[in-house]
Amino acid sequence: MSNARQAAIAAITSYKSTEKPINYKETPASSIFGSNVFGDAEMKKRLPKSIYKTVAKTINGGGKLDASVADVVAGAMRDWAIDKGATHYAHVFFPLTGLTAEKHDSFLDPQPDGTVLAGFSGKVLIQGEPDASSFPSGGIRATFEARGYTAWDVTSPAYILENPNGTTLCIPTAFVSWTGEALDKKTPVLRSMQALTKQASRIVKLFGKEDPGYIYSTAGPEQEYFLIDRNFYFARPDLNICGRSLFGAKPPKGQEFEDQYFGAIPERVLACMLEVEHELFKLGVPVKTRHNEVAPSQYEIAPVYENANVAADHQQLVMITLKRVAEKYGMACLLHEKPFAGINGSGKHLNWSLGGANVGNLLDPGETPHENMQFLVFCAAAIRAVHRYSKLLRASIAHAANDHRLGANEAPPAIVSIFLGDMLTDIFESIEKGKLKGAKKAGHLTVGVDSLPPLPKDYGDRNRTSPFAFTGNRFEFRAVGSSQSISGPLVVLNTIVAESLDFIATELEKATKGDPKKLNDAVQKVIQDIYKEHKAVVFNGDGYSEAWHKEAAKRGLPNLRNSVDALEQLIAKENIALLEKYNVLSPRETKSRYEIYLERYCKDVATEGKLCLNMAKTMILPAAYRYQGELASTAASIKAATGSADTSALAEVTALVAKLEKSITPLSHAIGHEASGSVLDHAKHYRDEVLPATLEVRALADALEAVVADDLWPLPTYREMLFIR
Repeated sequence: MSNARQAAIAAITSYKSTEKPINYKETPASSIFGSNVFGDAEMKKRLPKSIYKTVAKTINGGGKLDASVADVVAGAMRDWAIDKGATHYAHVFFPLTGLTAEKHDSFLDPQPDGTVLAGFSGKVLIQGEPDASSFPSGGIRATFEARGYTAWDVTSPAYILENPNGTTLCIPTAFVSWTGEALDKKTPVLRSMQALTKQASRIVKLFGKEDPGYIYSTAGPEQEYFLIDRNFYFARPDLNICGRSLFGAKPPKGQEFEDQYFGAIPERVLACMLEVEHELFKLGVPVKTRHNEVAPSQYEIAPVYENANVAADHQQLVMITLKRVAEKYGMACLLHEKPFAGINGSGKHLNWSLGGANVGNLLDPGETPHENMQFLVFCAAAIRAVHRYSKLLRASIAHAANDHRLGANEAPPAIVSIFLGDMLTDIFESIEKGKLKGAKKAGHLTVGVDSLPPLPKDYGDRNRTSPFAFTGNRFEFRAVGSSQSISGPLVVLNTIVAESLDFIATELEKATKGDPKKLNDAVQKVIQDIYKEHKAVVFNGDGYSEAWHKEAAKRGLPNLRNSVDALEQLIAKENIALLEKYNVLSPRETKSRYEIYLERYCKDVATEGKLCLNMAKTMILPAAYRYQGELASTAASIKAATGSADTSALAEVTALVAKLEKSITPLSHAIGHEASGSVLDHAKHYRDEVLPATLEVRALADALEAVVADDLWPLPTYREMLFIR
């Protein structure tokens, strides 16, 4: 076995944690939840009553913040942070890299007499100025035009980020250019929520709620991830650089035994999970669920869903925390959508709904959904939105890594459809026929064991193959990738549903003319028309089947199989117009994102191609040559001694080596692609030339791994990485 593999396995098998155990008995989770957050309770305690009311009104009502209160808030926030040991503050923002960015500044201000004071004004709280020139802008800003601004998002609470050598006050902010365009993920989310609030309020008021209050979207993203030992991680250049394995033969055992899913969590992994939760509790992230996922060494963490903007910020913290804490336990957290071929990849199921303090959850059907016309209106709006803008929704989850996952027997297909379940489908079909009747009863499930009580059944089964499934009181967008920010999908969901609610509200206002007695008939007519026109998007069957692909084509549902095709939909005229109409993204901002995301696709595939070429030349082929030499030497020795020798193994290796050498040439040529044409031309080249060439090199290298002597193979194998913990 190679030295790297030997050392990795030796280190793993002798691993002992040096982390101090967390004692939840002495410090209950409830006592630390939100302890590092400048949230409602802390503001109420530290701010004057009038100032607190002003800030709370903005947070809970979505209105504008009175700038005159900023100095008072800044002083209270500074004092709280210093009490927590903070020496610096950071405006945290989310550029179009999809990652989290921070600019740190010290609280200390030098004074003329040589002393220092802890300064932090309202002006500094409200606005920062990081250099914008090195972040992707898609042509909005030239490289030499460096000015960008961060703007305090009062609706997402500031928090303390701890480090062994101190703490930092982190302030969530939006990030815009000097000319006012959004250069980040947060700003469009806030704009889309504003659009959704306006249109949802119109609907609720039609149903007699004079003061609906602040209505907002909610989100609860389930995060899937892999944990492998860091010794393996650093012995694999592909995992280290690309986040996924570019090589790796199928192990003797994968996930076919189905023994990993919800199995007992390994002790080391569970210790890591507990500390992740401990850190997230302090940051006010409402994580609820942890369990083993389907693939070996794959796991999941899921929160309770909350205000979508805050949920997006919290999701970034979840990813950062998973990676940081995993290191402390000698592991690497892999968030790539498909780090290992042949077994399940990772998604980030985005549970989405909308509601507010005065109206509750607007996607909760209640006990009698057939009589809950308000719910049916909001559900119909979602059906119409997803059908009309399925291409835009598909584009929101398009990136190179997700292409490896979508459509496999683990993730939804690239065809966007809606699962409603038997009960809701029956109700909408009845409305379409003009014969609304009572809903199907859920009933109880009798298990057949006397000691077990009858179990209440849900109204319908769940469908894991559906990209967009109704799951009781929310929709679950299952196609979101595990490594991506949820902000893009949120922007699209909020905006397309806002457009549908706008359409419905306008139709109902015209039909009723202010007469509430006409509302019931008007609602039934609108829902009937919507379902007739958009029912093609509803599918409750097996999304993995070939039959569905054929059926979807008959229904006219698009099947955008890869990110290059999907991202083109961003600049379709109707999508640019939609985002502009609801003040979510200007045409310039939309086109910039198209450029940025296609360029990122090119960079991702190019990096993988270059590394694949490098590893094939410097690691795979040298190992194969050594084995080839050993076989040839052995065959020659045997022939000299006996007069004949079996050279079938040598012939097999020689043939594979020749094919691998030959496959390297087209990959090398594809990577050397000259920079000419549009970014779309480049993306198509990487999709059609570089990616297939990379996969061909991989296929031959994996075939060699299956025959080359184990002691010569340079890379940790799938068997080792996935099963040695």
